[in-house]
Amino acid sequence: MERTRIVASILLLLSLYFQLSSSNEVFEESAGSSFRRINDAQDHGREVHCSRERSRAAWKAIDEYLMPFVEQEGFQISSKCKLHPDNDLFRNQERLKIHVDDNEWQCGYCKKSFSAEKYLDQHFDTRHYDLLNISHSKCLADLCGALHCDLVTDSKSHKNKCNPAAAARNRHLCESLADSCFPVNQGPAAGRLHELFLRQFCDAHACSGGTKPFSRGGRKQTSVFYLASSILIMMLLPVFYLIVYLHQREFRKGTQELKRISQHGRKAKPS
Repeated sequence: MERTRIVASILLLLSLYFQLSSSNEVFEESAGSSFRRINDAQDHGREVHCSRERSRAAWKAIDEYLMPFVEQEGFQISSKCKLHPDNDLFRNQERLKIHVDDNEWQCGYCKKSFSAEKYLDQHFDTRHYDLLNISHSKCLADLCGALHCDLVTDSKSHKNKCNPAAAARNRHLCESLADSCFPVNQGPAAGRLHELFLRQFCDAHACSGGTKPFSRGGRKQTSVFYLASSILIMMLLPVFYLIVYLHQREFRKGTQELKRISQHGRKAKPS
């Protein structure tokens, strides 16, 4: 009995030790992120002043509300266009995020796992800072004014009182993107995308409130409810046909029995 208690106590102490070690590792990586970022910037002689979160929101707006129409037209966006994926500073790292499930994100470089995306972002900033292509890529967050990032992220800031000067600046930026990315002299497809970009993004930059962003719609997302309903229907369909088949078989059987009864009870005609 005493030996069992000793073994149980040792196992409990080992479990607590491993939990504390894991917690310290996470804490050290999170708490030391700023220190490491400063050291990395000094080592590489460069520092990034670009919001990863707003860059992600800008790409989401591009991917959902522009790229479906670009793909439909078969148009190739020039690498000189600021909307091109290669001009997103964080695009390669975003591609290397592995979303295992709701509570697990994995780094595509070193396969380390994290409980939330924000911790993976911190990991990229501290451990894989040197893999950012700072020399050629741009900060996509700089285009947020034109691309309605606040609306994409459901931020409350887009509900504030409209500033005419800010709206004019954002509209000018938006129109310059349309001109540089979809020059109307490059053919019918470019002309149609130029017009669509103005309607989809630029027209909403006005304090009149008449036009809403993304008025042309975007990439169709399959809802979880629709997917679950489809699966349920496919599962119940064979059951439905089986019930119909059994009902028809019982109906035919009952009809045949009635015929036999009627024939048996029929009186013979007098000769």
